[in-house]
Amino acid sequence: MAARVHHSAITARDVEASLRFYRDGIGLAVLMDERFEGDWPTLFGVTSTALRSVFLGDPAVPDAGIVELVDFGHRAGAAPAGEAGGAGFLLLSFFVDLEATLLRLAALGHDDVRRIAQPAPGGAVAMATLHDPDGVLVELIDTGAAPRAGSS
Repeated sequence: MAARVHHSAITARDVEASLRFYRDGIGLAVLMDERFEGDWPTLFGVTSTALRSVFLGDPAVPDAGIVELVDFGHRAGAAPAGEAGGAGFLLLSFFVDLEATLLRLAALGHDDVRRIAQPAPGGAVAMATLHDPDGVLVELIDTGAAPRAGSS
């Protein structure tokens, strides 16, 4: 199976204002609005272990792509100095065969990887992040997690 884009994530300064923009203005539907506890400091380089994740998209076309609004709980979207997760574009997320993908990336010299096994109702979900050559944070979600549209 080829890699598939799962979602693109934006760290929102004000989730409610962003919801009005993307939901009420653009016309995307709220597909999920959940809070998750996790090892986000390891995966995303933030200090918070809690996040709010709002998935927006078209329920009639589930593979059309998802915009995720992320809130790490910082007031006014301001992350502590030097911390990732400030307001703006956060990451590109892909469903992949995680181990095979990480082996290919390591062979290409991309081995600065952060990994976690995120607890989920159906069992732990293997996830990893690394930066692309332009510094964009890329999240890899093991294809075993493909049916679950939950965590970022």
